[in-house]
Amino acid sequence: MTTQSVLFNREPAWQENRIGTRHQLPETVQSWTYESGSLTQRLRAVYGDAVAVKVLFQQWRVPFLTERCLLKLPEHRVCLSREVLLHADGKPLILARTIIPATTIKIASSLARLGTRPLGEVIFSYPKLERIAMDVTLINPAYWTASALTTAHIEQPLWGRRTVYAIKHQQMLVSEFFLPEIL
Repeated sequence: MTTQSVLFNREPAWQENRIGTRHQLPETVQSWTYESGSLTQRLRAVYGDAVAVKVLFQQWRVPFLTERCLLKLPEHRVCLSREVLLHADGKPLILARTIIPATTIKIASSLARLGTRPLGEVIFSYPKLERIAMDVTLINPAYWTASALTTAHIEQPLWGRRTVYAIKHQQMLVSEFFLPEIL
């Protein structure tokens, strides 16, 4: 089996965002989880131009089972999988995993050529970006790979959100995990 992720040993367990979910999260986590705009823009408001992206993984791979289900993809369909660390002056801020089906890249080809540009910079520039669904999770360090633990200095459970976005009705999945520095 080829690597599905450089971040995870196994797929995280997600909880559907329902009425009342917000109040189960710590207040500092709520603020980031329910941010309706670009997290990159919010980070830049705090850290300025020091915000940068380190690409950890970007390859065509079969997504995890729940990712395929959310995006309604056939079992063996490959998607562009991208995992990054957003940081400022070496301080790890957010780990992110993005799953982009080929059909989405056809209508938004710049998504395949992000390089070190933050995804939020690109997708929030689309006038008809839709937020379809969101899940939340609290992930214990055992779920992360040794590489992720070292890269992001993970020593405690991390909160995350997973959002299905659509550009011109073509979906993609963005998972973001909030590191202690921003909380």
